Amino acid sequence: MNSDELLRTKINQETSRLPWSELLKHFASGTVIAVASELDLVEVAFQISSDNKALVQEWLSTCSVAKVSDEQAKIWLETDTHLWAVVVKPWILVQVCT
Repeated sequence: MNSDELLRTKINQETSRLPWSELLKHFASGTVIAVASELDLVEVAFQISSDNKALVQEWLSTCSVAKVSDEQAKIWLETDTHLWAVVVKPWILVQVCT
């Protein structure tokens, strides 16, 4: 296994499913990033960890990766939404469970 495969495996093993309510304190500190459902959460975490600025910038420009908005946070709280989450310091990346 090469170093990229090892990092992807490590990231995958560190994902967890949790309710949005458990992430509220992190949201309040501005560290929660939403990943669009059409993207692979582990791949996004890998690219951020690998400092792939061009790809991350592309995702940011299309809002496929963006800080969670107040409105989205409110909806997730009201609907008791569960999310997949993984930490890529200093960020917590989240994606709605499907």
